Amino acid sequence: MDISVELTLSPLQDNYEQPIIDFIKKLRDSGLKTVENPLSTQIYGDYDTVMKVLLSEMKTTLEAVERGVLYIKIVKSNRSEYVPHF
Repeated sequence: MDISVELTLSPLQDNYEQPIIDFIKKLRDSGLKTVENPLSTQIYGDYDTVMKVLLSEMKTTLEAVERGVLYIKIVKSNRSEYVPHF
């Protein structure tokens, strides 16, 4: 089963940029399709593979920040090729 996941990391600390950069780089290095924009990061692939990566990287990232919020949306389908049709 393929999924699409949207993630937004918000470290609640003064030095907030580096944890976000580190998290995105780890997602890129996973080999899964990863797309970034100014507001969030999307990752696409097989459910088990994506969740295995996220399980590890979310814990590592949250342990590296003083306080933080990680928003997650999961869609059951690979929406990486979505093109608006209107």
